[in-house]
Amino acid sequence: MARKKFSKSMRDTRSSFMFPLLHQDVSNAVTDAITSPWFNKTDSDKDCCVKYSTNVMGKFKCDNDNCSKDGWGSKQVAILIRGYPENGYNAVVFGQRCQLCDRLGALTLDKSSYTDRVAYRLKKWAGVPTEEQHYSQKAGLPHKSELCEGCKRGYCRQATFGNID
Repeated sequence: MARKKFSKSMRDTRSSFMFPLLHQDVSNAVTDAITSPWFNKTDSDKDCCVKYSTNVMGKFKCDNDNCSKDGWGSKQVAILIRGYPENGYNAVVFGQRCQLCDRLGALTLDKSSYTDRVAYRLKKWAGVPTEEQHYSQKAGLPHKSELCEGCKRGYCRQATFGNID
């Protein structure tokens, strides 16, 4: 069984992250249908034509040495995908806070879920016939909006569709 590939943030704790180094993975995933996709490195709605909020998976590590919580995994990491003219895009992944100390966690992104979600959305926007993706709600801990940076900025689907993980 293949191991999941993760893209580490290198203990960087921010409220949001962009992963331009994953552009080649996204480009490879859409190359059969979309020519010359490009990554917009600016986290801005300026010139944005369309945007979509969804979720990816990841792991977070609390970097507070005085906190007893080492880390946590999440299948509900908020992401905002923006589309720009001529097959441009970017994706902003939002951080989460530690439940015990309220400090931002360092994100280790699940590269596969990121690539799949971004590539699917780009194909949809380009009008490429794409099989509808269905994701079932999995049993788990409740989503805590107060710890989710995507919720705070209004981009988390959990804030829109209810507080279940």
